Amino acid sequence: MSSPRALEILDRLIAFPTVSRDSNLDLIAYVRDLLTAIGATIRIVHSADGAKANLHAILGPAEARGILLSGHTDVVPAHGDGWTSDPFRLAIRGDRLFGRGTADMKGFIACVLAMAEEAAALRLAQPLQMAFSYDEEIGCVGVRRLLDVLAGAAHLPTMCIVGEPTSLETVIAHKGKTAGRVICRGKECHSSHAPEGMNAIYLAAEMIDVFRAMQDRIVSGGRHDSEYSIPFTTVHVGLIRGGTALNVVPRECVLDFEIRNLPTDDPAALLDELFDEAASLTRRVEQKIPGTGVSLEIVNAYPGLETDRQEEVVRLASRLTGASNQRKIAFGTEGGLFHERLGIPTVVCGPGDIRDAHKPDEFVSRDQLDQCMAMLRRLVSELAA
Repeated sequence: MSSPRALEILDRLIAFPTVSRDSNLDLIAYVRDLLTAIGATIRIVHSADGAKANLHAILGPAEARGILLSGHTDVVPAHGDGWTSDPFRLAIRGDRLFGRGTADMKGFIACVLAMAEEAAALRLAQPLQMAFSYDEEIGCVGVRRLLDVLAGAAHLPTMCIVGEPTSLETVIAHKGKTAGRVICRGKECHSSHAPEGMNAIYLAAEMIDVFRAMQDRIVSGGRHDSEYSIPFTTVHVGLIRGGTALNVVPRECVLDFEIRNLPTDDPAALLDELFDEAASLTRRVEQKIPGTGVSLEIVNAYPGLETDRQEEVVRLASRLTGASNQRKIAFGTEGGLFHERLGIPTVVCGPGDIRDAHKPDEFVSRDQLDQCMAMLRRLVSELAA
């Protein structure tokens, strides 16, 4: 590849098993030491329990705003089934670089760090800012603590590029996500006297019907955007847990659901409808058996992203990639939070294909990393101009 140093850094990054449930502090320490050695100003923002951390770095003049490159350091679990090599050791076979996080998104971080070392030898007129977060994979959780700190910064970056795997195509929009839980409370009894109880699974089934009807209505009459592969907001029940034994009427059943909304759709309206349906069902069943019913709680949410095609960050990405087209994606990123919380115009553009992530033998190609290094070198040239 065009930067042996990027490959060397990627090898180190993959060796840190930064699954979201575990600490990323060793990786953060490695990145801190690397960037400190080249003169960057470093800020570490820890999680509440101190077990994880975000890192923010500025390379170049601190009194100017510059451009921010953003990536997350955590990865999804890597179970043994299906892997043909150790997921936490970089394996090179032909043009492909295998390992957990190569595509999502340590390949991008490796390129950023290698490029930062090159940029340190230059006199930058505008700073390069870098943000590396934790717990993105469980709902863009960790970066929020960093954003709270950056909100008070004197010189926020003028724009942001989030390096999620887009095959280095410029993404200007993605859907938002709300994760929620439906808790159905029944009355337990022996199944031979089932009518004397209240079956929590049946309550859950009624709520599932609500979700299905809502989705049908969105498909037939809701807002559509043909630039998305799934052109409408989706409502989805993904987990159901209930019951203890076949001969026991279940006392509790829990549904986990998500809403992935177009940025132009407000998920609050759908949530209000779900809360109303739950309240209505509760009133009905409580008349028969007090204490039974349905409640909802929101587990996590992050906003969608929709950046105007006329924003300078879109034009910058076009110059850096050499391609003028933009697209929209169904999966979420931290980009919506950078824009919503800090008002920073943001695009998503990074090496690798999301279809190669989150599965055994995750990989990124050498060619994609080569192209990413070329893109970042063009960025540094602009910052040095």
